[in-house]
Amino acid sequence: MGNITYVTSESVTEGHPDKICDQISDSILDSLYAQDSYSMVAVECLTTTGLVVVAGEITTHGYADIQGIVRRTLREIGYTNPQYGIDCEDAGVLVSVHGQSPDIAQGVDKEGAGDQGMMYGFACNETPELMPLPITLAHKLTMRLAEVRKKGIISDLGPDGKSQVSVEYHDNVPKRLSAVVIAQQHLEKISEDDLREEIKKNVIEYVCGKWLDEDTKIYINATGKFVIGGPEGDSGVTGRKIIADTYGGVGRHGGGAFSGKDPSKVDRSGAYAARYVAKNIVAAGLADKCEVQLSYAIGVPQPTSINVETFGTNKIPEAKIVELVKKHFKLTPKWIIEHLDLRRPIYRKTAAYGHFGREEHDFTWEKTDLAEILRQDAGLLKPLKAEAKVIY
Repeated sequence: MGNITYVTSESVTEGHPDKICDQISDSILDSLYAQDSYSMVAVECLTTTGLVVVAGEITTHGYADIQGIVRRTLREIGYTNPQYGIDCEDAGVLVSVHGQSPDIAQGVDKEGAGDQGMMYGFACNETPELMPLPITLAHKLTMRLAEVRKKGIISDLGPDGKSQVSVEYHDNVPKRLSAVVIAQQHLEKISEDDLREEIKKNVIEYVCGKWLDEDTKIYINATGKFVIGGPEGDSGVTGRKIIADTYGGVGRHGGGAFSGKDPSKVDRSGAYAARYVAKNIVAAGLADKCEVQLSYAIGVPQPTSINVETFGTNKIPEAKIVELVKKHFKLTPKWIIEHLDLRRPIYRKTAAYGHFGREEHDFTWEKTDLAEILRQDAGLLKPLKAEAKVIY
């Protein structure tokens, strides 16, 4: 049977309180970027029962109707019923924003990083998206929870929900799900038995299919019911789901959140660039698994360090991979922003269901356009084909 290990990852739906805040923060950024693509934005959000608070720093030639953005975002998520703990029409909205510090701006204006810090990117060949399987399945479950709610496939569901999956690995290869956990907000009028049956059939089996077996443990609303949810059940804050936003606990995290920050903030753009580098390394066949760490100093364009870890899966020496990264990825904030075309209003859609592994046009950091160049420069002669060990 080999060495057996387990990896667990979680995801949350767009109606989770923390994700409400992420989406509001990024909707404000998008609104300003649609008017002024050089807006400097660092916006935080907090929500609790019936209340949304927005605070932060904004310097822009545009104008954001923050009250309107908050209410529109709540409406689009599905908070249109006071029974869900907050609703788009009657929620209180408090706003306190001011201009960005000129001490920070002078460094950014010179094309330097907007802050110090370290960022991580990760890729592996477990899935076609070159992402770890646990977080991939966790996101697909929460996306499906939102879909069955919005399409009425399962009635009487609220916007708040969570998923968690535990994957059993044999010699580092995923084999099965040992456990699946779902928590889904609902109205009182649907029975827990009916809800569990519907979620098992229309969500868990629909998404996880082949990974389930008779020994997989399934937990749906394990406390008995989940009526009080959303901001009424738990306060939400921007940037509090950074592991679900990235790789689900596989690989390391630099600690910086993404949402509400324009790409001059390397917490966001540096993490996107690190994923871009790691994904191209794996797509090029230079390694089966790759973690890239970047670090920056405020006001300084060049990274203060670049590190590549391939966990023993590298096909060429890691020192050579670092050399290729430095040659083909400039990795200054200016280069990252321009190469990945980040000065666009694309961020609201990143604020739920993960920033990585999304095969969508606007997720430019998911491109593998430099994989062939890396492979050729590394001297690997076989035709390029980034094959996943797992196809689901």
